[in-house]
Amino acid sequence: MFLKLGLSALALCGWMLPALAQQAPPASRLDAIIAAGVLKVGSTGDYKPFTFKDPATGSFSGFDIDLAQSLGAALGVKVEIVPTAWPTLMKQFEAGDFDVAMGGVSITFDRQKKGLFSIPYMHEGKTPIARCGDVAKFAALADIDKSSVKVITNPGGTNEKFDRSNFKAAEIVVFQDNTKIFEELAAGKADLMITDASETRYQQKLHPGVLCAIHPDQPFDFAEKAYWVQRDGALKAFVDQWLHQAIENGAYGAIYAKWFD
Repeated sequence: MFLKLGLSALALCGWMLPALAQQAPPASRLDAIIAAGVLKVGSTGDYKPFTFKDPATGSFSGFDIDLAQSLGAALGVKVEIVPTAWPTLMKQFEAGDFDVAMGGVSITFDRQKKGLFSIPYMHEGKTPIARCGDVAKFAALADIDKSSVKVITNPGGTNEKFDRSNFKAAEIVVFQDNTKIFEELAAGKADLMITDASETRYQQKLHPGVLCAIHPDQPFDFAEKAYWVQRDGALKAFVDQWLHQAIENGAYGAIYAKWFD
C-alpha cells in the first residue's frame, strides 16, 4: 500500500512539474530591452524644448531626448526614437509600440490607468502666453472665457482638454501643427494659448518682445511631468533609480541648463 502511495505521489509530481514550468512568470520588459540591446522611446517631436523632430533630417533633439540617451547609456543599450503624436500617443502606448514615452508628458489619471509613471521630474501647470501688448487682458480664466477671445490649442493633449474643461464662451481654435502654433499666435491668428508654464517661458525666450508668458510662476492648475513606462515593475524601478541618480549627481541639472537657461 505504501509503495502504491509513493508511486502515486511521484506520478502526481511528475504531472505537476511541467504545469508549474508552464506557469513560470515571463521575463520582465526590462530583461527584454537588455536582451534586445534597444530601448524604444515614444516621442512626439513637436514640443520644444522637450522634443523636436527636424523635418529635413528626421532627427530628434531636445531636453527629454538628451535624457533618453542618458537612460539608454545607463541601461547599456541603444535608443530608438519611435515617432508618435498627442492624438495617437495613448493608442500607440497600449499597442506596445515603445517601452517608454518621453517628451514633456504630463501625468494624468487616464494615462496612469494604462501604464506606470516614473518619479516626477518637473512640477508646473497650465498658464497663458499672449502677445506682449495683451498680457494684462488675460490674467484670469474669467478674462479669457469671453466670446470675443480666441484660444489656440494643439489637438489631442492636455492643453485642449484644459481649454474644453474651462472655456464655454471663448472660441477654441484647434491648430494641427504644434511646431508652428506660436507663429500663428504671434501673427495675430488667435489671442492666446494656454500651455505648460515651462513651454511659455521657452517660447517667450524664442520670441522676445513679441510673446510673453503670463504669470508662469502662478499657473491655473497643478501638474507634473514624468516618464510614462509600460506596466513593468522592474523597468519602472530602473527608470526611477536612474532619474534619481541623475538629479542627485548633477547630470539632470546640466541638461536642464542647456535647454532652459
